[in-house]
Amino acid sequence: MIPVELRAGDHYPAVIVGGGQAGLSVSWHLVQAGVRHVVIERDSAAHEWRDGRWDNFTLVTPNWHCRLPGYAYDGPDPDGFMTRDEVYAWVHGYADTFDAPLAEGVEVRRVDRRDDGVFVVQTSAGEITADAVTSATGGYHRPITPSWAEDLPARIVQMHSHHYRNAGQLPGTVLVVGTGQSGTQIAEDLHLEGRQVHLAVGRAPRVARFYRGRDCMTWLADMGVYDVPVGEQAAAKRAATNHYVTGRDGGRDIDLRAFAAQGMGLHGRAIGIVDGILAFDDTLTSNLDRADSVAESIKNDIDAYIEREGIDAPTEERYRPVWTPDGGPTHLDLDEIDAVVWAIGFRADWSWLGDLDVLDAGGHPVHEHGMTAVPGFSFVGLPWLHTWGSGRFHAIARDAEHVAAGVVEASRGVLAVR
Repeated sequence: MIPVELRAGDHYPAVIVGGGQAGLSVSWHLVQAGVRHVVIERDSAAHEWRDGRWDNFTLVTPNWHCRLPGYAYDGPDPDGFMTRDEVYAWVHGYADTFDAPLAEGVEVRRVDRRDDGVFVVQTSAGEITADAVTSATGGYHRPITPSWAEDLPARIVQMHSHHYRNAGQLPGTVLVVGTGQSGTQIAEDLHLEGRQVHLAVGRAPRVARFYRGRDCMTWLADMGVYDVPVGEQAAAKRAATNHYVTGRDGGRDIDLRAFAAQGMGLHGRAIGIVDGILAFDDTLTSNLDRADSVAESIKNDIDAYIEREGIDAPTEERYRPVWTPDGGPTHLDLDEIDAVVWAIGFRADWSWLGDLDVLDAGGHPVHEHGMTAVPGFSFVGLPWLHTWGSGRFHAIARDAEHVAAGVVEASRGVLAVR
């Protein structure tokens, strides 16, 4: 890594906003192409892997998925799952392998484009200009909490999943709201610490960790599932929740029914405080059934692939539910809980994009494989940027190569007419 001190009035052929794995991947390609550029990072390179995950966090994708341009995982456990600190060290170390030009501790506050095509980048270090700008900030910016959260008694500790680190932060009985990857893993983390946990279960799907002798994500990668372009399903895919599973302790399923059999309280979707109690709807049964059906449908696809390819793989009995709910809505008296973890996602904040015409009416980025209709402006690192693999290490290198090629063309094209 080469530390860069931004100065007001500086001009760069290319500016990358965000110093995580996506931004660094584009930077690698620009270094190879000889394009002078700077990666601007509000905090420090790869800091979200260290600062935005809980203590017992692990990747849910196998380590062999971790491959950035010119930099692949080469550790002793390719089928294992790196811990939080291991992922941070791996991504942070990437910047040192190719002398990434990085301006850390600098916030990009606004980007506009002048009539002559030059971008004006307003930063906490002063105003600079660029011929091309790439957003590598991801799409998860502002933690979401429901409007009725403010109606909970002051004694109940509230925390978003982004700020959860360990059970010691929270008192007594904990309600976790949301069953995406973070919600289910945090609920498990608390459960394993011996805490009484209640979990509001949403419509997130699940996937088995292993099936027929291999990790399911390895099967899916071999099947090309992560390589299928999103195409016209972009809006639907963008709203989809990732399948929950864990890499903890070498990897295993997250079976919410098993947690319930062990004493965890499962409920439907949390709908708010009604007559002084915390109310849940009656979707628990359908949500658990849906998650199971998705997991089993993935196994069906794997079975078909094994048969089609003539692969010699062990057979395996299918999943059988170990617990079923009674049905109907449930509720909790507010004095039954001491803390709430909100794991219902994030809201994107693109306010720094100024007047750039790169968002649709709903505020979502409009692009084709990262390239926008505004010449020289691009996105990288977004979920479903091009394929299912786009939001994962598995396909970042491919997306970065495509976006970087557009950045090279834009920077050289502008320079050629000056």
